Amino acid sequence: MKGRAHGCPVRGGVLVPVQAFWLTAGVFCGRMGGMTWTLDGIAEHESIIRHSVFRTLAAPVEDEAGAMAFLAEVAVPDATHNCWAFRVGGRYRVSDDGEPSGTAGRPILSAIEGQDFDGVMVVVTRWFGGIKLGAGGLVRAYGGAAAACLREAARIERVERIRLGFHCPFPVFAEVEAKLPGWNVETRRCDFGAAGATMELAVPVQERMAVEAWLRDLTRGQEPVRVLDGEPEG
Repeated sequence: MKGRAHGCPVRGGVLVPVQAFWLTAGVFCGRMGGMTWTLDGIAEHESIIRHSVFRTLAAPVEDEAGAMAFLAEVAVPDATHNCWAFRVGGRYRVSDDGEPSGTAGRPILSAIEGQDFDGVMVVVTRWFGGIKLGAGGLVRAYGGAAAACLREAARIERVERIRLGFHCPFPVFAEVEAKLPGWNVETRRCDFGAAGATMELAVPVQERMAVEAWLRDLTRGQEPVRVLDGEPEG
């Protein structure tokens, strides 16, 4: 069996429309009340099915570029297939990489969704062992390999956040610093000036209204709270 290789070309990637993703996500998020997870590092699993070796590698990713970079790092050019799927927020892609259509990438994606993961890339590399598995066997093999890898992996809760900007006057700065962690707010930047601190805050989406209202009340509406980007981050 060959080891990891760099610079493997990406083949067979199928872009799934964002609208289709939201239809899927609306179903599975309802099962867990909207809670999703990501990986706490790279996970690996290996299985042998009718003499074919299936090696699964999964990693946390922030965007499509990160997913493709991970694929380029771990895909093996002379393996029989490098099949994969990723999901990040409102976007996902799948690839069967030469396996019959729908027998590899989508089962991997189903494993990601079935365990309520987001911000995850999964690559299943197959070395053919001489026995054909058939369409149903391939679906079970790829989906099962991905599911086993994710099931065994360490996970952390994935919190959807929005970036807010706020100028904090010095007289209330200590109070702001003490209060924000209670809402699980992360301070990404804090630049001090003559009259206060310009802060960049990553606020959980579900806490946004409460945080904005409190900051406005604290400064009596003198310091506006600005949205720094239009799309939440995970």
